[in-house]
Amino acid sequence: MDGLSVLVNGLAHASTLFLMAAGLTLIFGVTRIVNFAHGSFYMVAALVCAHALTDWVPSASDSALGYTAVLLLGVLLSALLGALAEFFLLRRLYRVPELYQLLATFGLSLFLHDALRGLLGPDEVFAPRFPGLKGSVEWSGNFFPSYQLLLIGLGPLVGWCLHLLLTRTMWGRRVRAATHDRDMVAALGLNPGPLMLGAVALGCGLAGLGGVLQLPREPANLQMDLSMVVETFVVVVTGGLGSLFGAFVAAILIGLVQSVGAAIFPAATQVFVFATMGCVLALRPQGLLGKPLEAHPTEIGVRMVLWPVRPARFAAVLLGSLLLMAIALAAGLLNVYWQYVLCDILIMVVFAASLQTMMALGGMVSFGHAAFFGVGALGAAWVHLTWGWGLAGALLFATVLAASLAALFGWILVRSSGVYLAMLSLSLAQWVWVVASQWDTVTGGDNGRIGLQLVPIAARSGFLWSLLLLACAVLAGLRRLVRSPLGAALQALRDAPVRAQASGLPRLSLRYGALVGSAAFAGLAGGLFAAHKGAVFPGVASVSTSVDVLLVLLLGGLHHLWGSVAGAAVLLLASSELGRGFDYWRGALGLLVMVIMVVAPAGLLGLRKGRGNGT
Repeated sequence: MDGLSVLVNGLAHASTLFLMAAGLTLIFGVTRIVNFAHGSFYMVAALVCAHALTDWVPSASDSALGYTAVLLLGVLLSALLGALAEFFLLRRLYRVPELYQLLATFGLSLFLHDALRGLLGPDEVFAPRFPGLKGSVEWSGNFFPSYQLLLIGLGPLVGWCLHLLLTRTMWGRRVRAATHDRDMVAALGLNPGPLMLGAVALGCGLAGLGGVLQLPREPANLQMDLSMVVETFVVVVTGGLGSLFGAFVAAILIGLVQSVGAAIFPAATQVFVFATMGCVLALRPQGLLGKPLEAHPTEIGVRMVLWPVRPARFAAVLLGSLLLMAIALAAGLLNVYWQYVLCDILIMVVFAASLQTMMALGGMVSFGHAAFFGVGALGAAWVHLTWGWGLAGALLFATVLAASLAALFGWILVRSSGVYLAMLSLSLAQWVWVVASQWDTVTGGDNGRIGLQLVPIAARSGFLWSLLLLACAVLAGLRRLVRSPLGAALQALRDAPVRAQASGLPRLSLRYGALVGSAAFAGLAGGLFAAHKGAVFPGVASVSTSVDVLLVLLLGGLHHLWGSVAGAAVLLLASSELGRGFDYWRGALGLLVMVIMVVAPAGLLGLRKGRGNGT
């Protein structure tokens, strides 16, 4: 592929990325909600229009007018769904921390995914090409698809129209005022509700526009939402949250990086993309044209709930748990299946508690904790199959390997905060996932590492007991850390960083230590996962693993010591039981997540008030 073709492909993809990023930036600017379901509105418009053009009204694809009318209806559908989401869900989350908003919109994406699968089926749909734009244009001996050239022009055109809307109309000026100070707009007598409703509808409509414009280039399918929303987050964070022009510049940058990467080394395209974002954030933590974000008021001064507070009561709960499991095993109530599920829950408790140390105490949000978990799992499998190491040695290697990865990249990560830190950690996890997928000699590639014998069948009961003791020890250690001077210093840096640094606390050093320690326990959990499953695949380091552990913490209660236990029990029991006989269990889980975030944004244990608080 020659240079001009690479340039055209990159700019055409950049146009779609900018439409998505502009919508996400507009929604964030007005509502301060990072909408993880943004890719779902992209997918809804694409799938509905694809079915309309191929199954429902195929005659519309014969003319440019009919084709355009179908695409506009898809855009309007996405805008309408966005307005409904704002009215029934988002406006109830404006005053809660960003993490809970993110989790609620993730639940919305799960619900929309299964709703579309139930209504339209699971198959991908190939839409016909746009009438009149099926050919190509010759220039300098090269042929460029006409539709690609149209996309290149549409992105800047939509950006210019959006700029005029926001700067030349009364509605746009009010939206910009609400972006800067929503409370002041309300104090001046303007109702911000309709402004936010309109901004969300417009932002989701732009996502729908990006989706329908992709139809002539690729088939519509149920996997396009997650892949596109990750790329959109990369663009928005690279450009700087809240900056439309920054999103435009970043879209061009990322689009060209993807196109060049696909031409030079297709297998590592995603590595180039996330490496680009990582370099930008390492040099400029707020993105190219963004401004540092202030902490949300509801995230300041949150105390860790240590129920039960008294050591005697804490020990009684742990001993009671051991006794109950012993009785269940003796009575045969825990068969092989339930022992397997309980092992899953206990490993997730260790993994979630490691992330809880970073987030609840240090205030460091991570979307890429799967990097350390995955490195631990793959490392344990490798030393076992290559050198014949046993369980103890494999777990030690997994722990050290994950801690080493955090030590290597930690100084870059701890300089960022908030959404920027979350996306930088996500880039690390994506990098680990891509390397693991391609490094066949170590990880086995897509075939993974199978046939692990770290835990023989005869030792499964002992392994379960060891996991229970380890989970209890981790919770006890986290409780002690919360009440220690180190825990107090981390929370001081989380709540009042300027004052804490003025008092002499080394901010970066403490955050770095918390990150490395958290990564070590995540690697230990990964090693335990490999031993328990008997097989490991590169997907263990993917985005879904990071999302799972975030779900566990936020469902149970991030600032509750027992939140990891409650969240792991709810999520894994729901997935194991619903998944056995209910095809749409993910959609049901998404609905449950949305309800919990609205009713109890502090998690399930947040429903219990007024007892056992202390730090």
